[in-house]
Amino acid sequence: MLGSATALTAGALVPVQLAGAQPAAAASYEWVALGDSYTAGVIPAAGDVFEYPRDGCERTDQSYPQVIDRDLGSLIELTNVSCGAATIQDVTFRAQEPIGRHLPPFSEDPDYPFPPVPPQSEAVGPGTDVITVGAGGNSIGFADILTQCLLLGSGSGGVGTPCKEELAASIPARLAKVGEEYGEMLAALHQRAPHARILAVGYPTVIPAATSKCGYNNPQQFLSITGGDLDWLRRDVLEPLNKAIEKSAAAHGSTTYVDLYDSTRDHSVCDAGKWVEGVLDHQGRPAVVHPNAQGHRNAADHVAAAILDAIEPR
Repeated sequence: MLGSATALTAGALVPVQLAGAQPAAAASYEWVALGDSYTAGVIPAAGDVFEYPRDGCERTDQSYPQVIDRDLGSLIELTNVSCGAATIQDVTFRAQEPIGRHLPPFSEDPDYPFPPVPPQSEAVGPGTDVITVGAGGNSIGFADILTQCLLLGSGSGGVGTPCKEELAASIPARLAKVGEEYGEMLAALHQRAPHARILAVGYPTVIPAATSKCGYNNPQQFLSITGGDLDWLRRDVLEPLNKAIEKSAAAHGSTTYVDLYDSTRDHSVCDAGKWVEGVLDHQGRPAVVHPNAQGHRNAADHVAAAILDAIEPR
Protein backbone atom coordinates (compact mmCIF):
# COMPACT_ATOMS: atom_id res chain seq x y z
CA MET A 1 0.00 0.00 0.00
CA LEU A 2 1.43 3.40 -0.99
CA GLY A 3 0.92 5.05 2.38
CA SER A 4 2.29 2.20 4.46
CA ALA A 5 5.51 3.95 5.37
CA THR A 6 3.63 6.69 7.18
CA ALA A 7 3.13 4.30 10.06
CA LEU A 8 6.80 4.59 10.92
CA THR A 9 8.03 6.88 13.65
CA ALA A 10 8.11 10.42 12.28
CA GLY A 11 11.72 11.07 13.24
CA ALA A 12 12.89 7.94 11.43
CA LEU A 13 10.81 8.25 8.28
CA VAL A 14 13.21 9.89 5.87
CA PRO A 15 16.56 8.47 7.05
CA VAL A 16 15.31 4.87 7.06
CA GLN A 17 13.73 5.13 3.63
CA LEU A 18 16.63 7.03 2.08
CA ALA A 19 19.08 4.33 3.08
CA GLY A 20 17.22 1.89 0.85
CA ALA A 21 16.46 4.37 -1.92
CA GLN A 22 19.94 5.79 -2.53
CA PRO A 23 21.32 2.95 -4.71
CA ALA A 24 18.53 3.57 -7.24
CA ALA A 25 18.96 7.34 -7.14
CA ALA A 26 20.75 7.52 -10.50
CA ALA A 27 17.36 7.82 -12.17
CA SER A 28 15.67 11.05 -11.14
CA TYR A 29 11.91 11.19 -10.57
CA GLU A 30 9.77 14.21 -11.39
CA TRP A 31 7.57 15.49 -8.57
CA VAL A 32 5.05 18.32 -8.90
CA ALA A 33 3.73 19.89 -5.68
CA LEU A 34 0.29 21.48 -5.96
CA GLY A 35 -1.79 23.09 -3.24
CA ASP A 36 -2.80 26.03 -1.12
CA SER A 37 -1.12 27.91 1.75
CA TYR A 38 -0.87 24.76 3.89
CA THR A 39 1.52 23.50 1.19
CA ALA A 40 3.15 26.78 0.16
CA GLY A 41 4.02 27.88 3.69
CA VAL A 42 3.03 31.55 3.36
CA ILE A 43 3.52 32.81 6.95
CA PRO A 44 6.83 34.03 8.45
CA ALA A 45 6.71 31.20 11.00
CA ALA A 46 7.02 28.79 8.04
CA GLY A 47 10.24 30.38 6.80
CA ASP A 48 11.32 33.00 4.30
CA VAL A 49 9.86 33.58 0.86
CA PHE A 50 12.60 32.43 -1.51
CA GLU A 51 11.31 33.47 -4.92
CA TYR A 52 12.16 36.94 -6.20
CA PRO A 53 10.59 38.79 -7.76
CA ARG A 54 7.65 37.66 -5.68
CA ASP A 55 4.66 36.24 -7.52
CA GLY A 56 2.36 36.53 -4.50
CA CYS A 57 2.10 32.79 -3.87
CA GLU A 58 4.44 33.08 -0.85
CA ARG A 59 6.25 29.76 -1.04
CA THR A 60 8.58 29.61 1.93
CA ASP A 61 11.83 27.73 2.44
CA GLN A 62 10.54 25.74 5.44
CA SER A 63 7.35 24.54 3.70
CA TYR A 64 7.15 20.78 3.36
CA PRO A 65 7.86 20.57 -0.40
CA GLN A 66 11.12 22.49 0.10
CA VAL A 67 12.05 20.44 3.16
CA ILE A 68 11.49 17.19 1.24
CA ASP A 69 13.43 18.55 -1.72
CA ARG A 70 16.44 19.04 0.54
CA ASP A 71 15.95 15.68 2.29
CA LEU A 72 15.70 13.61 -0.87
CA GLY A 73 18.48 15.37 -2.75
CA SER A 74 18.93 14.30 -6.37
CA LEU A 75 16.41 11.45 -6.16
CA ILE A 76 13.48 13.77 -6.86
CA GLU A 77 13.24 16.81 -9.11
CA LEU A 78 10.69 19.17 -7.56
CA THR A 79 8.43 21.63 -9.33
CA ASN A 80 6.56 23.54 -6.63
CA VAL A 81 3.65 25.61 -7.92
CA SER A 82 1.60 25.66 -4.72
CA CYS A 83 0.07 29.03 -3.96
CA GLY A 84 -1.45 30.69 -0.93
CA ALA A 85 -5.24 31.09 -1.14
CA ALA A 86 -5.54 28.55 -3.99
CA THR A 87 -8.85 26.77 -4.43
CA ILE A 88 -9.38 23.37 -6.03
CA GLN A 89 -10.44 25.16 -9.21
CA ASP A 90 -7.20 27.19 -9.17
CA VAL A 91 -5.31 23.92 -9.07
CA THR A 92 -7.40 22.37 -11.83
CA PHE A 93 -8.21 24.91 -14.54
CA ARG A 94 -8.42 28.53 -13.38
CA ALA A 95 -5.71 31.18 -13.39
CA GLN A 96 -5.29 32.59 -9.89
CA GLU A 97 -4.64 36.14 -8.74
CA PRO A 98 -2.36 35.63 -5.71
CA ILE A 99 -2.85 37.79 -2.64
CA GLY A 100 0.65 37.61 -1.15
CA ARG A 101 0.42 38.73 2.46
CA HIS A 102 -2.38 41.17 1.80
CA LEU A 103 -4.85 40.15 4.52
CA PRO A 104 -6.69 43.23 5.74
CA PRO A 105 -7.20 44.00 8.57
CA PHE A 106 -4.33 41.75 9.69
CA SER A 107 -1.69 42.86 7.19
CA GLU A 108 -1.14 44.95 4.06
CA ASP A 109 1.19 43.82 1.26
CA PRO A 110 3.05 46.67 -0.48
CA ASP A 111 3.41 44.60 -3.67
CA TYR A 112 -0.30 43.77 -3.95
CA PRO A 113 -1.96 43.26 -6.45
CA PHE A 114 0.02 40.53 -8.25
CA PRO A 115 -0.38 39.32 -11.85
CA PRO A 116 -2.32 36.07 -12.33
CA VAL A 117 -0.47 32.76 -12.20
CA PRO A 118 -1.45 29.83 -14.47
CA PRO A 119 -3.60 26.96 -13.24
CA GLN A 120 -1.32 24.74 -11.18
CA SER A 121 -2.17 21.62 -13.18
CA GLU A 122 -0.29 23.07 -16.16
CA ALA A 123 2.95 22.12 -14.37
CA VAL A 124 1.93 18.45 -14.66
CA GLY A 125 2.77 16.47 -17.78
CA PRO A 126 3.31 12.96 -19.19
CA GLY A 127 6.76 12.77 -17.58
CA THR A 128 5.52 13.52 -14.07
CA ASP A 129 6.08 10.59 -11.71
CA VAL A 130 4.54 11.89 -8.48
CA ILE A 131 1.97 14.60 -7.79
CA THR A 132 1.20 15.85 -4.31
CA VAL A 133 -1.83 18.04 -3.81
CA GLY A 134 -3.12 19.74 -0.70
CA ALA A 135 -6.30 21.68 -1.41
CA GLY A 136 -9.89 22.06 -0.31
CA GLY A 137 -9.75 24.48 2.60
CA ASN A 138 -10.26 27.53 0.41
CA SER A 139 -12.97 25.80 -1.59
CA ILE A 140 -14.97 25.24 1.58
CA GLY A 141 -14.23 28.87 2.48
CA PHE A 142 -12.43 28.14 5.73
CA ALA A 143 -10.71 31.55 5.92
CA ASP A 144 -14.05 33.32 5.50
CA ILE A 145 -15.66 31.02 8.05
CA LEU A 146 -12.91 31.83 10.55
CA THR A 147 -13.32 35.55 9.93
CA GLN A 148 -17.07 35.38 10.47
CA CYS A 149 -16.59 33.31 13.61
CA LEU A 150 -14.17 35.93 14.94
CA LEU A 151 -16.64 38.72 14.29
CA LEU A 152 -19.66 36.83 15.61
CA GLY A 153 -17.79 35.79 18.74
CA SER A 154 -16.57 39.28 19.53
CA GLY A 155 -18.24 40.54 22.67
CA SER A 156 -19.75 37.15 23.45
CA GLY A 157 -17.48 36.55 26.39
CA GLY A 158 -16.73 33.14 24.88
CA VAL A 159 -20.28 31.92 25.51
CA GLY A 160 -22.59 30.22 23.01
CA THR A 161 -22.25 29.17 19.39
CA PRO A 162 -23.04 32.29 17.34
CA CYS A 163 -21.02 31.12 14.34
CA LYS A 164 -22.64 27.69 14.24
CA GLU A 165 -26.08 29.30 14.39
CA GLU A 166 -25.20 31.58 11.48
CA LEU A 167 -23.33 29.20 9.18
CA ALA A 168 -24.14 25.57 10.01
CA ALA A 169 -26.88 25.27 7.40
CA SER A 170 -24.42 26.12 4.60
CA ILE A 171 -21.75 23.54 5.48
CA PRO A 172 -23.22 20.36 3.90
CA ALA A 173 -23.45 22.04 0.50
CA ARG A 174 -19.91 23.37 0.83
CA LEU A 175 -18.60 19.90 1.66
CA ALA A 176 -20.48 18.39 -1.27
CA LYS A 177 -18.90 20.99 -3.55
CA VAL A 178 -15.43 20.10 -2.27
CA GLY A 179 -16.03 16.41 -2.94
CA GLU A 180 -17.26 17.06 -6.47
CA GLU A 181 -14.47 19.48 -7.38
CA TYR A 182 -11.79 17.29 -5.81
CA GLY A 183 -12.87 14.35 -7.95
CA GLU A 184 -12.78 16.52 -11.07
CA MET A 185 -9.30 17.71 -10.15
CA LEU A 186 -7.97 14.18 -9.68
CA ALA A 187 -9.46 13.10 -13.01
CA ALA A 188 -7.80 16.07 -14.75
CA LEU A 189 -4.43 15.30 -13.14
CA HIS A 190 -4.65 11.64 -14.16
CA GLN A 191 -5.40 12.74 -17.72
CA ARG A 192 -2.38 15.07 -17.81
CA ALA A 193 -0.04 12.50 -16.20
CA PRO A 194 -1.42 8.99 -16.86
CA HIS A 195 1.49 7.20 -15.17
CA ALA A 196 1.86 9.45 -12.11
CA ARG A 197 1.01 8.47 -8.56
CA ILE A 198 -1.06 11.14 -6.84
CA LEU A 199 -0.81 11.81 -3.12
CA ALA A 200 -3.82 13.67 -1.73
CA VAL A 201 -2.50 15.43 1.39
CA GLY A 202 -4.99 16.08 4.16
CA TYR A 203 -5.01 18.88 6.71
CA PRO A 204 -3.43 18.72 10.18
CA THR A 205 -5.19 19.06 13.51
CA VAL A 206 -5.97 22.75 13.97
CA ILE A 207 -8.44 22.67 16.87
CA PRO A 208 -7.90 20.35 19.85
CA ALA A 209 -10.52 17.86 20.99
CA ALA A 210 -10.41 19.59 24.39
CA THR A 211 -11.25 23.17 23.46
CA SER A 212 -10.90 24.12 27.14
CA LYS A 213 -7.21 24.50 26.17
CA CYS A 214 -8.18 27.50 24.06
CA GLY A 215 -8.37 30.83 25.86
CA TYR A 216 -11.00 33.34 24.78
CA ASN A 217 -9.53 36.54 23.31
CA ASN A 218 -6.05 35.04 23.08
CA PRO A 219 -4.67 36.36 19.75
CA GLN A 220 -2.07 33.60 19.61
CA GLN A 221 -4.93 31.12 19.55
CA PHE A 222 -8.38 31.77 18.08
CA LEU A 223 -8.98 35.23 19.54
CA SER A 224 -12.75 35.76 19.88
CA ILE A 225 -14.07 32.43 18.57
CA THR A 226 -16.10 30.78 21.32
CA GLY A 227 -15.33 27.33 22.69
CA GLY A 228 -18.66 26.04 21.41
CA ASP A 229 -17.92 27.29 17.91
CA LEU A 230 -14.45 25.74 18.00
CA ASP A 231 -16.04 22.38 18.83
CA TRP A 232 -18.42 22.86 15.91
CA LEU A 233 -15.62 23.87 13.52
CA ARG A 234 -13.57 20.81 14.41
CA ARG A 235 -16.43 18.31 14.36
CA ASP A 236 -18.59 19.60 11.49
CA VAL A 237 -16.16 21.45 9.22
CA LEU A 238 -12.50 20.40 9.50
CA GLU A 239 -12.83 16.68 10.19
CA PRO A 240 -15.49 16.23 7.46
CA LEU A 241 -13.25 18.18 5.06
CA ASN A 242 -10.49 15.61 5.54
CA LYS A 243 -13.03 12.81 5.16
CA ALA A 244 -14.24 14.30 1.87
CA ILE A 245 -10.66 14.41 0.56
CA GLU A 246 -9.96 10.87 1.74
CA LYS A 247 -13.17 9.58 0.13
CA SER A 248 -12.39 11.27 -3.17
CA ALA A 249 -8.85 9.84 -3.17
CA ALA A 250 -10.18 6.34 -2.52
CA ALA A 251 -12.52 6.63 -5.50
CA HIS A 252 -9.70 7.37 -7.97
CA GLY A 253 -7.03 4.94 -9.07
CA SER A 254 -3.34 5.67 -8.45
CA THR A 255 -4.28 8.07 -5.65
CA THR A 256 -3.36 7.73 -1.98
CA TYR A 257 -4.56 9.83 0.92
CA VAL A 258 -1.81 11.12 3.24
CA ASP A 259 -3.22 11.61 6.73
CA LEU A 260 -1.66 14.47 8.71
CA TYR A 261 -4.47 14.68 11.26
CA ASP A 262 -3.57 11.84 13.61
CA SER A 263 0.11 12.76 13.92
CA THR A 264 -0.74 16.34 14.89
CA ARG A 265 -3.48 15.75 17.48
CA ASP A 266 -1.34 17.07 20.34
CA HIS A 267 0.07 19.99 18.36
CA SER A 268 -2.98 22.16 17.63
CA VAL A 269 -3.19 25.92 17.84
CA CYS A 270 -4.03 25.65 21.55
CA ASP A 271 -1.33 23.16 22.55
CA ALA A 272 1.93 24.20 24.19
CA GLY A 273 3.93 22.45 21.46
CA LYS A 274 1.89 23.91 18.64
CA TRP A 275 2.62 23.08 15.02
CA VAL A 276 -0.11 25.44 13.80
CA GLU A 277 -0.06 29.12 14.71
CA GLY A 278 -3.12 31.08 15.81
CA VAL A 279 -4.42 34.38 14.50
CA LEU A 280 -1.00 35.80 15.41
CA ASP A 281 2.20 33.84 15.93
CA HIS A 282 4.33 34.00 19.08
CA GLN A 283 6.09 37.11 17.74
CA GLY A 284 2.82 38.90 17.08
CA ARG A 285 3.01 38.47 13.30
CA PRO A 286 -0.09 37.58 11.26
CA ALA A 287 -0.43 33.81 10.91
CA VAL A 288 -4.19 33.38 10.44
CA VAL A 289 -4.14 29.72 11.55
CA HIS A 290 -1.38 28.18 9.43
CA PRO A 291 1.30 25.54 10.08
CA ASN A 292 4.68 26.73 11.32
CA ALA A 293 8.06 25.21 10.47
CA GLN A 294 7.54 22.34 12.92
CA GLY A 295 4.18 21.54 11.33
CA HIS A 296 5.77 21.50 7.89
CA ARG A 297 8.59 19.27 9.19
CA ASN A 298 5.99 16.75 10.34
CA ALA A 299 4.17 16.98 7.00
CA ALA A 300 7.49 16.50 5.20
CA ASP A 301 8.18 13.28 7.11
CA HIS A 302 4.82 11.76 6.19
CA VAL A 303 4.66 13.01 2.61
CA ALA A 304 8.28 11.97 1.92
CA ALA A 305 7.53 8.44 3.11
CA ALA A 306 4.49 8.32 0.81
CA ILE A 307 6.57 9.61 -2.11
CA LEU A 308 9.20 6.93 -1.57
CA ASP A 309 6.49 4.27 -1.46
CA ALA A 310 5.06 5.69 -4.68
CA ILE A 311 8.28 5.51 -6.66
CA GLU A 312 9.57 2.16 -5.43
CA PRO A 313 9.45 -0.56 -8.10
CA ARG A 314 6.10 -2.34 -8.40
